[in-house]
Amino acid sequence: MPDTPVSNDHAQSVSELAASLKRTIETNYDHVVVRGELGRVIIAKSGHMYADLKDDKAVLNTIMWRGQAERLTFRPEEGLEVIATGRLSTYEGRSAYQLIASSMRPAGAGALMQLLEERKKKLAAEGLFDPKHKKKLPYLPRTIGVITSPTGAVIRDILHRIRDRFPVRVIVWPALVQGERAAEQVTAGIRGFNAMTGADRPDVLIVARGGGSIEDLWPFNEEIVVRAAFESEIPLISAVGHETDTTLIDYVSDQRAPTPTGAAEIAVPVRTDLLLNVDESGQRLKRALARGLTRARDKLTAARLPRAEILLQPARQRLDFASANLPKAALALTQKARLKLSRLQLSPAMLNAEIRQGRQRLRDVAVRARPALWRLIDKRRTALAAEAKMLETLSYQATLKRGYALVRDNEGRLIRSAAIAAGADQFKVTFADGDVTAAPAGSAAPPPKPKAPPKKPGSQGSLF
Repeated sequence: MPDTPVSNDHAQSVSELAASLKRTIETNYDHVVVRGELGRVIIAKSGHMYADLKDDKAVLNTIMWRGQAERLTFRPEEGLEVIATGRLSTYEGRSAYQLIASSMRPAGAGALMQLLEERKKKLAAEGLFDPKHKKKLPYLPRTIGVITSPTGAVIRDILHRIRDRFPVRVIVWPALVQGERAAEQVTAGIRGFNAMTGADRPDVLIVARGGGSIEDLWPFNEEIVVRAAFESEIPLISAVGHETDTTLIDYVSDQRAPTPTGAAEIAVPVRTDLLLNVDESGQRLKRALARGLTRARDKLTAARLPRAEILLQPARQRLDFASANLPKAALALTQKARLKLSRLQLSPAMLNAEIRQGRQRLRDVAVRARPALWRLIDKRRTALAAEAKMLETLSYQATLKRGYALVRDNEGRLIRSAAIAAGADQFKVTFADGDVTAAPAGSAAPPPKPKAPPKKPGSQGSLF
């Protein structure tokens, strides 16, 4: 057996080679800044983000651990161009290198603005910005719900402004207004207020945040926030950023405020102005009532109504005249009734005359009825004779007299063909003047049946 050649090369294990490559890459690329377009973006349940950073020629697997991912000021989405800072490392299990990103930001405001315009067009096409969906704000709400950071200057400005204008109950829903989780918490605040019932449910909502860059205000451009504001049954005021800042929630809210302080001014009126208006309205009402009473008094005085006795005198006079005429009217009515009653009384002579007239009418009717009855009987007799003649003409006996015959079996059923007659033992043939029993050819003929007695004149006989 030939000897195995000896080599001076040291054979490394796969794990040793992978560890050596990992040290080399991490040492030489411990700080890199990469610009590219986000491809596949996955947020794991653990909070870590896995994404592809790519251009037209290569793809770089990118990982951002949970702590860094939660500090992002925007939501990473596929197609967004970003600049990532971090270090290169390897994953020995798949022989792959990857970027461990410590920070990430959009590649300039232009990329975010392009994404914002695309999202704006999409939501506008769905009708979310249509003015017909906007709800009217209550004039004087009892409870106001504010969704903002509980520790910033925004909530202090809103509370101070509401306290100065018209103190009402304010419920604050704490929420982050910047960072990766801000959009989720603002959405939870809008839907949480809408889910409330009873006296605690706000009459109007304010979503507020101070000014900032487009990256800082980006949570209010997120689709989940915009859709939550659109679906809110409670009227919503958006107060995000300064007057020149515009986010997508401003388009879908029921009213936009230039600043958080302006939102408080829109939500409640000025209490002192209301008191002045109420007082002024009360004074105008008093003056109007006074003028009305004065006009009524003047009309009453101008009418110069007479005393009650003067008003009753015509009525009393009419009553006196009616009382004087009442006995005469009653007497005349009684006499009229008696006369009518006397006309209705009947005497025996009148009854006898009526009876005589009735008998005469009855005799006249009897004289006219007898000829009419005979005429009716003659007419019916003629019709009956015609029907009898027709019946005789259409009867089968008349047909038999013309030379036809009926052939029937022993049970009286008609035999309609020679084949059936040939198969019968015997059959009966009916002529106009009687019946004859016969048998098919070749069989013994049955004895002749006695001749039937002659029919009485005028007798038609049985039809069957």
